[in-house]
Amino acid sequence: MEISYWSDIACPFCYIGASRMKRAMEAVGLDPHDLKMKAYQLNPHAPLATDETMLTQFAASHGMTEEQARMQFQHMADMGAEEGLKLDVAGAIPTNTFSAHRLIKWAESRLDKKTHHRLITKLYQLYFEEHASIADTAVLLEAAKGVGLPQEEVTALLEGTDFSTAVQQDILEAQEARVQGAPFFVLNNKYGISGAQPYEYMLAALKQVQAEEGNNKK
Repeated sequence: MEISYWSDIACPFCYIGASRMKRAMEAVGLDPHDLKMKAYQLNPHAPLATDETMLTQFAASHGMTEEQARMQFQHMADMGAEEGLKLDVAGAIPTNTFSAHRLIKWAESRLDKKTHHRLITKLYQLYFEEHASIADTAVLLEAAKGVGLPQEEVTALLEGTDFSTAVQQDILEAQEARVQGAPFFVLNNKYGISGAQPYEYMLAALKQVQAEEGNNKK
């Protein structure tokens, strides 16, 4: 079964949804490392550097107090905790994720699937746990170093524009498919699951697709 999902590193529900989907895949006998990430940007106009935090930006853009914003972020943190994830959204630095997506695309052909997933997870952790600027070249270099990618090649990638087209193609594909948010999962290029649905929902969906595949082979 082919399973892909549109995701942004700055998206807490993508982090949670991917964790739930991987658990569901494992439960039905699929390799969770076969889950393929496609690039999506929640805010393509996010700056490369900022003094804002997600808390201050979210409160201002939604016309609410910081305390009200914290309450919403706590709900996300609670959802993440159920998956064993640490999500401190309030302190995240809302910088542009485009270079992180380019790194993910480039690394896909240079790493085995398990290590590639480790890189993606590390980027989520940098954003939501360590509150690093995901647009910072030094931050991305350190993440790449942690999975054994050659620093010289990663530096050349980040200083250039390679794999920009691949990222833009994913984003365009989402637009053409009328995907209006992330995460959005696609099963066998046929069925869609929008959002970080409960684990039980994802599990049931996978079982249904497997059953249909079995009937089609008879």
